Amino acid sequence: MLTFKINRLKVSFLTCLTLVSFLITSSPLKAQTPTQTTPENPSATPTEDLSDPNNLRPLTQSDSILSLKGGQKLMSEAKTAIDAEQYDVAAEKLQKARQVFNQLSNFYLQLFDSFSGIDNRIAEGQRQKALETGQMRDEATYQLALVHRAQNQPELSVPLLIQVVKSQNPTTELGKKAYQQLFEIGFVEDSFPTSNSAK
Repeated sequence: MLTFKINRLKVSFLTCLTLVSFLITSSPLKAQTPTQTTPENPSATPTEDLSDPNNLRPLTQSDSILSLKGGQKLMSEAKTAIDAEQYDVAAEKLQKARQVFNQLSNFYLQLFDSFSGIDNRIAEGQRQKALETGQMRDEATYQLALVHRAQNQPELSVPLLIQVVKSQNPTTELGKKAYQQLFEIGFVEDSFPTSNSAK
């Protein structure tokens, strides 16, 4: 009888010990499980700090200065300003667009040089991007020259138009238009194409 009670106490003790062990080991797991809380107001979530140098977001957004979309946005804003005859605003936007496209073109050219002879596929892709952004830079430069003409400041237009002719080549559409502006301003005396070159 005594042995039966002792055995029964052992079983009860072991059962309690097992239960306590289970509770001790399972409790921390519940505490470590993160609880997901959704904010009541989604707009209250913290916004990204774009000035943080550790923020490695792609440069594809229109609010990014060093991006194709950023330059195109500046061009669009400049056109709106020109339509409203706000030439000072237009000149500022076009100058910024020129800088963006020029930087992009130079960076793509550097990548082209780096990959030439190593990976022709990547090199060709960078070359195409350099050409595209260079074309946009020249278009922004040409538009800026026209804005300066509208402001009765042809002396500011001349160096810009010469840059376009040099970059584009006088035989391209934009190159011809830039040279024609130089002719209309009176900076050059000969029209292009000349009668001799047209034959």
